[in-house]
Amino acid sequence: MVKSYLRYEQKAAFGVITSIESNITYDTSGKLLLAPALDKVGVWNVRQGVCAKTLSLLTESSGPVLAVTAIAPVPSSANLIASGHADGSIRIWNCETGKCDTTLNGHKGAVTILRFNKTGSLLASGSKDNDIVLWDVLGEVGLFRLRGHRDQVTDLAFLDSGNKLVSASKDKFLRVWDLDTKHCTQIIGGHHSEVWSIDVDPDQRYLVTGSADLELRFYTIKHENVDGQSVSETIKTDTDNKDSSVENKWETLKLFGEIQRQSKDRVATVRFNKTGNLLACQAAGKTVEVYRVLDEAESKRKAKRRTNRKKEKKSSKTVDATENGNTDHEPKEDGNLPMVTVSDVFKLLQTVRASKKICSISFSPVTSKNSIATLALSLNNNLLEVYSINTDSSTKTISIELQGHRSDVRSVTLSSNSTLLMSTSHNSVKIWNPSTGSCLRTIDSGYGLCSLFVPGDRYGVVGTKSGSLEIIDVRSGTSVEEVKAHTGSVQSIVSLPDGNGFVTGSTDHDVKFWEYETTKVPGQDSAHLTVSNVRTLPMNDDVIVVAVSPTGSYLAVALLNCFIEEEKEERLNKMFDADLENSLENRYLPQQELPEEGAVAVAGKKTKETLSATDKIIEALDIASEELKRMAEHEEEKRRGNGAEFRSHFTMKGLSPSEYILRAVSEVKTNDLEQTLLALPFADALKILSHLKDWSLNPDKVELVCRIATVLLQLHHNQLVATASTRPLLALLRDILHAKVKECKDTIGFNLAAMDHLKQLMASKSDAPFRDAKTKLLEIRAQQSKRVEARGDTKSQRSKKKKQKKDDGHLVATASTRPLLALLRDILHARVKECKDTIGFNLAAMDHLKQLMASKSDAPFRDPNTKLLEIRAQQSKRVEARGDTKSQKSKK
Repeated sequence: MVKSYLRYEQKAAFGVITSIESNITYDTSGKLLLAPALDKVGVWNVRQGVCAKTLSLLTESSGPVLAVTAIAPVPSSANLIASGHADGSIRIWNCETGKCDTTLNGHKGAVTILRFNKTGSLLASGSKDNDIVLWDVLGEVGLFRLRGHRDQVTDLAFLDSGNKLVSASKDKFLRVWDLDTKHCTQIIGGHHSEVWSIDVDPDQRYLVTGSADLELRFYTIKHENVDGQSVSETIKTDTDNKDSSVENKWETLKLFGEIQRQSKDRVATVRFNKTGNLLACQAAGKTVEVYRVLDEAESKRKAKRRTNRKKEKKSSKTVDATENGNTDHEPKEDGNLPMVTVSDVFKLLQTVRASKKICSISFSPVTSKNSIATLALSLNNNLLEVYSINTDSSTKTISIELQGHRSDVRSVTLSSNSTLLMSTSHNSVKIWNPSTGSCLRTIDSGYGLCSLFVPGDRYGVVGTKSGSLEIIDVRSGTSVEEVKAHTGSVQSIVSLPDGNGFVTGSTDHDVKFWEYETTKVPGQDSAHLTVSNVRTLPMNDDVIVVAVSPTGSYLAVALLNCFIEEEKEERLNKMFDADLENSLENRYLPQQELPEEGAVAVAGKKTKETLSATDKIIEALDIASEELKRMAEHEEEKRRGNGAEFRSHFTMKGLSPSEYILRAVSEVKTNDLEQTLLALPFADALKILSHLKDWSLNPDKVELVCRIATVLLQLHHNQLVATASTRPLLALLRDILHAKVKECKDTIGFNLAAMDHLKQLMASKSDAPFRDAKTKLLEIRAQQSKRVEARGDTKSQRSKKKKQKKDDGHLVATASTRPLLALLRDILHARVKECKDTIGFNLAAMDHLKQLMASKSDAPFRDPNTKLLEIRAQQSKRVEARGDTKSQKSKK
């Protein structure tokens, strides 16, 4: 007999502004603030203080509600964001439509951090399973998994200039990963506790780390050019030998210094603003320390002033010592430029203090006119606050709050007709409309632990932590009376079936029976409800829950010792289930420890979706095989003269067997394809390989065919090589796939060339040149840096030139180096001559083509930039001619 059960699912959640499990962040436009709301993401319009949209899954899920644990906006798009969840899944949302575009599954634990690179094409995710997964956002697939940390990953940061990733973990270490080689190139220690947050400034000069230590650690970032040589400025004290150069080759981060923090709480978040001139350090308390980041010129001036003050102090001490007869002298400083320290770059600007504990912070990418930055805070009392940061003070400009509780909700109860809902918290009782989610009444009360509606729904009874019973008038929203009921906290309250009273249970080991009574207020005609104790039932331990049978004949009481035994049994059951899963998967696998330099693994993980997709592919293969047998039998009958018309099976939906299998494979999500093919048997993998030839004829499926071929060849390489019948198939696929991939490359190259041609045409027809904003910004920054370097002192350059001349003299003076120098001179001269000849030949060919095109065209062939300059010169001459006429008339 099949039994049916009712399943309760969440319908709505109201009164939620922000939850404490995840971070908050602004979108790329700075107009919307993204905040976690349990299993949803709230999109808030900060200026209006309203929730513009709520991102949630529309499909019903039978599993538990999965809280949002991390949020990150996509830098290259104003509408896309990523959210990490407690089950390890990552979802890409479209804020404009409110729908989930992609779901990525790769982690076994809750996602702790999400970070995009600058272009938004790569997503790095860290989790409580100690792993880091790199995702291709455009391809919607996981690239690879990085393993090496011994505890959960807390934060990540991309170093885009060198294609590197920095990770922080609770194992007290930082790791620098090379994404090209997929290896850990540097491990950094020094912290005495867990590293909770890291961040890199927009110019990628410094990396800051925060932990439970009382200091913030700063590191300088070494960048590499094409030749692999460091382009970051480093200060050398001694001549580096060969060992030190080899050792520093892989050193990306170098310790710059430490700054003492003001707060003694651990660091929760460190973040730079978009311009990089401010650094915010959020402690796990009520404060946020804001530091000002000085540029290179200001930091050098500050270091110079510090050095001058130090010299003055030393000179004054020397004068006093000579007057007293002491002749000891301190070592003199060098005449070089002063060394810039971390205190010269980072300066404490101010401290922002909130009313409650801060959970997360986020800088706005847009700066208002009246402030230097805008900082948003999420508090643990369900509030969002926005502060305006100035040079001397900080002002709270916006506070987003709803009529919800400011602490944990301890009890909820519905009225008899389900039109009212009563909730209790540490200092208030609220009456809600459950259909609309609006708060109707807010009543000040004690710490409510349990509650019920009195029959008639006019009054409510609340049991508090202090042991009293509060009687609430629902209509007026006031507390009518407070009765001292127990000496301990009231843990449970349940109504009797006859409606004449209720039963309470408390931690004072008593179960008490109460009856309703009506009493008049002295001096008034009105009466109100009160209660009286009619019987007390003592217990042996603290009472946790009380329940009454529907007939009122029996009473069930749960004590604390029973509750502990039940929790223990539930914990043992969970451990048994987890051990069962591990034993099925890893029973015969050797336990291998991760190497110190880290390891790389497959990004995806096995889920219910991948297993069901595998079953669908196997089913499609079986149905296609049966259809092929029927087609072969029909052909045989046709040869014998029985020319009956062939009708395909209705499950094929009018498709051929190969198309039917392709349809099943195409329905698999891109992120789940690798894990789906992993579960296929070798026989079914051979069937799929045999159909790849037909599938490659479809230009839209070339990428899918190549991915399938690559995965199956990697999985079953040994079996395919050992099977002689598969060699012709592999040779055929090699030739076909190479040709198809080459066609795709040619098409993409042709499209890119066409886009470049259109770009040149638009630049020639427009007065303003067609340029990328990012390229223009980089050019401006490069010009500014050159100006700063030009203004600097030239003493270091002169000393370097003198040193170079000395080294050149030593080199020429060495007799053993003369043959080598002569050989290098001949080789380099020959190579330079070849390059000159090639360039000259190309220039001559371009001039010849230019003349040919000019001879065949009516208009002369000119460069668009030259034409643009001529047009601008003509316009300037016309303006000057119009302006000179007035002056000539006045002179005449």
